[in-house]
Amino acid sequence: MQVSSQFTIAIHMLSYIALYQHKEKITSDVLAGSIEVNPVIIRRLLSRLKGAGMITVHRGTGGTFLAREPKDITLLDVYEAAENLKEEGLFHFHEHPNPRCPVGRDIHHALDGKLAEVQKAMEDKLASFTLSDVVGDITV
Repeated sequence: MQVSSQFTIAIHMLSYIALYQHKEKITSDVLAGSIEVNPVIIRRLLSRLKGAGMITVHRGTGGTFLAREPKDITLLDVYEAAENLKEEGLFHFHEHPNPRCPVGRDIHHALDGKLAEVQKAMEDKLASFTLSDVVGDITV
């Protein structure tokens, strides 16, 4: 199991914006240079973060700014915006276990609740950290 790099890229982007939004014009090219990824990936994530109300993007004069204070953006907020997860959540369960097999017949009953608890624990932990916590550990 692995969360995609979209999550950590989004945290990197938001950290850069938090630290430099009032010092330089932050564009997708600037962010792509810091992260060393294609600007297309950055633009897609900027759109998701904007849709989630975490950033604003100024057209014309340009620049990207936080829409909320870093202390008000949890890592869970970023995770939910960046990871385009379906309703099923973090774990993708095989859809058609064999109902004639004793394991196949009962696997959802035996496992679904446990996986939901794992996901809930991860989400609770992500909610306990903020962008401010991350930015505070970056030496500029």
